Amino acid sequence: MPSSKAFTLIELIFVIVILGILASVALPRFTKTKEIADVAKGRADVASVRSAIVTERQSQIIKGINSYIPALCQSGDTTLFLGDGNRTLLQYGIVEGTQDGKWHKNSGSCTSFIFKAKSLDIQFDYNATSGSFTCDRTDATTGTVCKQMVD
Repeated sequence: MPSSKAFTLIELIFVIVILGILASVALPRFTKTKEIADVAKGRADVASVRSAIVTERQSQIIKGINSYIPALCQSGDTTLFLGDGNRTLLQYGIVEGTQDGKWHKNSGSCTSFIFKAKSLDIQFDYNATSGSFTCDRTDATTGTVCKQMVD
């Protein structure tokens, strides 16, 4: 009787079942990790924008101009946080998008932006008088994610 060097059908089915069980355990963990990564990216972006606002103001003060940058982008531009066209903010802006982990303008405004995380739209507003760039921590729906991004 010749020896067989192939897998039997039962062995293959057993391996497929085990791979299915492993995938069903790993997939929810991957989703949670993606949500955590999106919030961490947003947190880093907020810190970069805030730092750029302060740095830009300091360079203006040296020139004798005591004001914050009036807007964080140019209308019609799909790259955000570059500056208002006259004053520069970030050297490399952030490309606009609407999926999780991306920023986009709120109603086309260059002073209000949306960051999407955990399938929620977290609104960030820029105040050119005070130089603040923040979200509403008290919002019932998005406040928790906002806190994770700014605190």
